[in-house]
Amino acid sequence: MNLQLDKHTTQRTVKEYTCIFFDLDHTLWDFETNSRETLRELYQQYDLQRRGVTSIEEFQAKFKEVNTILWELYDAGQLDSDTIRKARFRQILEHFGAYEEKLSRDISADYLMACPKKGHLMPYTVDVLDYLHGKYKLSIITNGFDEVQRIKMTSGNLHKYFDHIVTSQRAGHRKPSREIFDYALKSHAAQCHEAIMIGDNLLTDIGGSRSASIDNVFFNPEKNKHESVVTYEIACLSELRQIL
Repeated sequence: MNLQLDKHTTQRTVKEYTCIFFDLDHTLWDFETNSRETLRELYQQYDLQRRGVTSIEEFQAKFKEVNTILWELYDAGQLDSDTIRKARFRQILEHFGAYEEKLSRDISADYLMACPKKGHLMPYTVDVLDYLHGKYKLSIITNGFDEVQRIKMTSGNLHKYFDHIVTSQRAGHRKPSREIFDYALKSHAAQCHEAIMIGDNLLTDIGGSRSASIDNVFFNPEKNKHESVVTYEIACLSELRQIL
C-alpha cells in the first residue's frame, strides 16, 4: 500500500473523518465482470457471430474500448448521457460491419436493463463496508445514470450501508466538478476536512475531491503508473482498514 500524503494536506488522525464518499462503478460494483457477463448473454441472444461479430471476446474488448472513450468524454463535459446510450453499440457494431439501427437500439436497451441487475462486487466490498458502517457516515458519489445506479445498489445489496446516493443528475453537477462534492458535504452537514473520497478515477474521483479540498484514496487494483498526487493509494479495498 502506498500511503502517499497529498502535498496540499497535512497528516490527519483517523478520528477527524466523519464521513466517507465512495465511487460506485469499478470501486464497489464490479463493472467489468457484470458487463462482460451481460455482453456474453447479448452476443448469444442476438446471434452476433452470424452477423459478423467475430467472437464474444472481440465483442467484449470493443465494448470496453468504446465505452471507456465515451465515458471519458462524458466526464469531461463533452457529451451527455443520452449520446452514450445511442452511440455506444452503434460504434461497436459499425466496427464489425454489423450495424443496423434497430439492432443497435435493441441491444442498447437490453444492455441497460440487464447489466445493472448483475450483483458482482469488487473483492472485499462487503467486508469493508461492514467494518466502516456505524463508524462513519457513508455516501455514494457517482456520475452514473440515476435509475441505473439505483438498480446496481439494489442488485449488490448496498443500500443498507449508505445514507445518500449522490448522482450527477440529482446534484446538477458531475464529477470532477467541486459542486457535486459540496452537495455531498451539505447532505451530511460536514466540512471538507471531515470527509474522504474513495475512487478509481484520477480525474473524476481524485481530481474532483482535491478541487473540493477533500482527502482521497486512489483505488488502483491494476497498479497502473501515474503522476497524480493522491492522499492515499491502495490496490485492494481491504487496505482501507489501515487508513480508516
